[in-house]
Amino acid sequence: MQSWIRCSGTFCTGVVLMMATLVSWSLPTTADPSSSAARAASVNNKSITISDARMASLPRRIEIDLSEQRLRAWEGKKLVYSFRISTGKRSTPTPTGKFLINSKYRTNRMRGRGYDIPDVPYAMYFHRGYAIHGAYWHNRFGIPVSRGCVNLPVKQARQLYNWSSVGTLVVVRR
Repeated sequence: MQSWIRCSGTFCTGVVLMMATLVSWSLPTTADPSSSAARAASVNNKSITISDARMASLPRRIEIDLSEQRLRAWEGKKLVYSFRISTGKRSTPTPTGKFLINSKYRTNRMRGRGYDIPDVPYAMYFHRGYAIHGAYWHNRFGIPVSRGCVNLPVKQARQLYNWSSVGTLVVVRR
């Protein structure tokens, strides 16, 4: 009888720990389809269509200029941040268009053909596997050296990560 009580106590402890883990674990933040930013945009083949007038009225947006290698964060008509970035090389370009941040990760492992980078800081995905994130492995901002993502110095990536939210508009231009 004592061995059964000891066994059932262990089983109950295991169940409680599993339940606590499930309750405390959360999925990455994803876009709320009822949000005002999501309603303002129409999805079209994994990118979005937003009129220029509507874009100017959105409270927060991120604009990425590939030719200048510069990211600008706007709150209405007020420029909040302007950072030098590193976008995709010619062989692995950053996609252009209008997108919404669809998930955010404080740290994330990024893997692909020819790379495996652990603990990528402040990743904000905006289109398929493309993200705006911090880069601790290089300091060549202002030069296209990435595999398509938008790289920032870690400190600046943290500022942008804390400022933006899921649903923030991201506009990438040549």
